[in-house]
Amino acid sequence: MSKRQKGEGSIFYREDRKRWIAQIKLEGGKYMTRSAKTQREAAEKLKKMQRELEQGTLAKGPQQTVKQYLEYWLEEVRKPRIRPVTYKGYRATLDNYLLPALGHIQLRKLTPEHIQALYAQKIEDGLLPSTIKYTHAVFHTALAYAVRRKRMAYNVCNDVELPRETTHEIRPLTEEQTHRLLETAKGHRLEGLLIVALATGMRRGELLALRWQDVDFEKRTLQVRHTVNRLTGRGYVETEPKTPKSRRTIILPRFVLKALKQHHMRQMEARLRAGANWKDHGLVFCNSYGYYLDAGSLREQFMALLKKAGLPHMRFHDLRHSAATILLGMGVPMKVVQELLGHSRFNITADVYSHVFPSMLEGAMDKWDSFFAESEDVN
Repeated sequence: MSKRQKGEGSIFYREDRKRWIAQIKLEGGKYMTRSAKTQREAAEKLKKMQRELEQGTLAKGPQQTVKQYLEYWLEEVRKPRIRPVTYKGYRATLDNYLLPALGHIQLRKLTPEHIQALYAQKIEDGLLPSTIKYTHAVFHTALAYAVRRKRMAYNVCNDVELPRETTHEIRPLTEEQTHRLLETAKGHRLEGLLIVALATGMRRGELLALRWQDVDFEKRTLQVRHTVNRLTGRGYVETEPKTPKSRRTIILPRFVLKALKQHHMRQMEARLRAGANWKDHGLVFCNSYGYYLDAGSLREQFMALLKKAGLPHMRFHDLRHSAATILLGMGVPMKVVQELLGHSRFNITADVYSHVFPSMLEGAMDKWDSFFAESEDVN
């Protein structure tokens, strides 16, 4: 058999990666590969590489641009290994920030000054420091892979100064405000959802992916098994919860079980109204036709209820913070709140809800007053 010539390629299956590989030979006996889910997709990628090699635009060697490298890193290296929602965030970061400003620069000529100038411009444009921090984390991870593959001498992100990050102000509801919101929501289609959100601290995606089979009325438990996100071009995508700790069992108070039973009755009425248009997906909180409740619609209805109740503007996610804050104020141990929220580490819960500590400390000192007052009465 004759040796393979420049531009010739092959397609084969990698059992260890469970992927099809398209491979093309370059100058100097080197090879370039692309991975794919199917043999057909691999064949298309092989043709594309051969076409780009012939046109002189194939991303290779020292001439490779930041755009060419980042596209390869995200689509070929990272995408097969990350969750769809994580891919969505990476894709948006590349398309919105990194590629437009830095994509034209040759990878090996990229400097810290290039990146520093980009971040300074984005701060001037009003981009949040937290968004820049996330962008930097994605870029740093991508360039670390380039260093390991000898495409760069060192990771230039290491020499970039990040802007000071400002944390989002948490605006939890007080106990009085919680009662006011639920009183306003009585009879509203979101009543059951708000009660479960406030009682359990579940994330929005977890609530919208909840199914009736996850609720055990006899054992008074709720299983958090899935979360759902709407991804551009793919629609609603269900995945595993955020972390292993997020996959959890929650014991429900009796008032929540009562609310869920009432909600189920209302859902049955909605099902009768929808008739043949109803598509049963077993979802607890769904739209008028049994499908996923749209996050945008949920936000609008939630804002309308806040306004009607005379409450300040807040995010739906702040209901999760409200649940934790109220429970901690009741004296529920921080470790129990961590398990309820599904935080992966105790220090996350402690850091996020450190604002509750002063009032907890004051309550503890009041208990000492009560204790010593009782002792004096005895004497």
